[in-house]
Amino acid sequence: MSPPLLPLWRLALRHLPRLALGLALSGSVLAQPDSPALPPLPALVGLALDNDSGLRSRRLDSRAVAQEIAMARARLRPQVSANAAYRMSDADNIYTRNPDDYPDADYAQRVSGRTRDSSWGLRLSQPLFDLERWRQVDKAGTQVDAATLEVAVAERDLALRVIDSYLDAYQASRKVGLLIAQREALVLQQRQAQRAYELGVGDRINLLESQSRLDQAIADQTAAESDMANAVSDLERLSGATLDFAPALIEPPQTLPLDPEPRPLNALLALTDGNPQVELAARRQRVAQADTDLRHAARYPKVDLVLDYNDLDSDDPLRTSRDLSAGVEVDLPLYQGGYTTASIRQAEFSALAGAAALDDEQRLAQQEVRKRLRGMQADQRQLQALQRSTESASLFLAAAQRGAALGLRDLVDVLDARSSLYDLRIRYVESVCAYLRDRAHLDAAIGGLDSASITALFSVLGRLERHDRALPPLS
Repeated sequence: MSPPLLPLWRLALRHLPRLALGLALSGSVLAQPDSPALPPLPALVGLALDNDSGLRSRRLDSRAVAQEIAMARARLRPQVSANAAYRMSDADNIYTRNPDDYPDADYAQRVSGRTRDSSWGLRLSQPLFDLERWRQVDKAGTQVDAATLEVAVAERDLALRVIDSYLDAYQASRKVGLLIAQREALVLQQRQAQRAYELGVGDRINLLESQSRLDQAIADQTAAESDMANAVSDLERLSGATLDFAPALIEPPQTLPLDPEPRPLNALLALTDGNPQVELAARRQRVAQADTDLRHAARYPKVDLVLDYNDLDSDDPLRTSRDLSAGVEVDLPLYQGGYTTASIRQAEFSALAGAAALDDEQRLAQQEVRKRLRGMQADQRQLQALQRSTESASLFLAAAQRGAALGLRDLVDVLDARSSLYDLRIRYVESVCAYLRDRAHLDAAIGGLDSASITALFSVLGRLERHDRALPPLS
């Protein structure tokens, strides 16, 4: 059987240059608390592929299924068996009833009716024609291919889980950093509103509004910290490494190049045949068809060459013998109560079910492509709008600071503008993570999720992280 055509990304992910990425062994810390560097996503995926116990179990199951080929081929080779027996008999027959008719000493043991026999033998059989056994070899080959594809699907799904958890952890950590800064601004704003109210130059509505915004920021920060802890915990479970996503501030760059998908929708839909899940469904359908052919073969005759050798030693010298025989045996099943017909019909229905499952997987993969492509396009438009909005908010903050310096505005306006800017930055980070998630799932849907695409996803976050995180002074 020829090996199945599998996506090459599975092998690439297992041999990532982890040392070049600064990755230590499982259980080590990938990012120190005082280091601004992000834990390397490609290396975490490689670690997960080696560490995950569920994937390890799937690989061992695949190796177990691989033995089906050897087992099927063994049934086409000569079969040799040995037998041995020891018997004691007490007979009542013509010899024991008429002892006078058999006075010869050779009949003495037979006339007594009690004998002890010991025998051993060898039997060699070689199938000459057995269509059922030949088709079992074909079925075993397709079963092994399907088991290999099951590992490929498990590896792809694991890589996606790592990517999703990584993006969740990154998004939550940057959200926590922005919310901490926003909370500081809102605390100062609440204090200014409280002071203005106590001096009689402010109203209670502004005080309650500032307090409400502060309480909301505290609640959002608590939820984001919980989300970050959960995502990091998932990553550590999958990779087996100790991770640290320290909260950090993000200042969106003036431009973050996210190239639109250059391939048209029809071209992407055509690539879904390379989706491991679609390939697995196709292979399972072949297994069902091979099983149908195997059961049809049960109606054909079987021809075997048989060699027998038997050695019998008995108290009765007339029974002692050594026999060597050779022959050809033909076995043709004629009637088994309708079992063969029902078995064939069952396999045919299974093959039809496999064809339906293949069609369903193809439609699901194509739907995933459409969904993720629309998501990427919407994410890009949203990022462009948020980029313009962030630039406007930055200009407004600068204007408010200048106004406060000239006495035209107070500190409350500056703090309010800065708080709004943090909200926009949070939405920007969320949109970037949504785009990267859609990008990863689109690559997976077309069978193109490999080490290069994962590295490209990580590089986008790297470009986002290289920008200045320092906050303007609260003046």
